Amino acid sequence: MAMYSASIPTYTTSAIADTTNITTQTFVAIQGANTTQRNKITEVYVGGQATSSAPQYLLLARDSTVFSGATSNGVRQAALDGSATAPGSLALTQNVGSTTLPQRSATLSLLNLTFNAFGGIVRWVAAPGSEISIVGNTASLGEVSLSGYTGTTAGLVGAHIIYETV
Repeated sequence: MAMYSASIPTYTTSAIADTTNITTQTFVAIQGANTTQRNKITEVYVGGQATSSAPQYLLLARDSTVFSGATSNGVRQAALDGSATAPGSLALTQNVGSTTLPQRSATLSLLNLTFNAFGGIVRWVAAPGSEISIVGNTASLGEVSLSGYTGTTAGLVGAHIIYETV
C-alpha cells in the first residue's frame, strides 16, 4: 500500500492534562477512516519555530475519546510516491475544530518527544517491524494524537507524521 505524510506547517502547542479535551489547533491526530482500516506510523517529526525558549513535552498517545464532526482541517495529506494508488479511504486527520475534541489516554502514551521549540527538532523513526499501528476509528486503538503534556510552554512548531494504510 501507499505511504502518506500528514503534515501541518505551523501551529502553537499547549499544555494539556491527560483525559482532558485537547485544545483546538494545538495537536495533530490521525484516525482510521472506518471500523476496519489499519494504519502504521513509521515516522514522527516536530521542528521548533519559536522565537524564544519553549520547552515541549509532546506525547504521541492513543486517545480515550476520539475526534468527530470535523468542520475544518489544518493537516495536509499527500502520498509520498507520486504514482501511488490511493486506498478507498485515507485516514482522517485533524487539528482545527470538531464537534468532539480528542482526549489523550492517561495510560496509552506511545512516544515522549521532548525538545525545545526554540530551533530544536525531534524525530522518531520506527525500526522495521516496530511501527505504531492504529486499527479502526474508535477509542482507544483507532486514533493517536500528538499533543503537549502538562508543563509544555506554548511554542510554535511544525510537524509531520508518516503513515501507511495497510
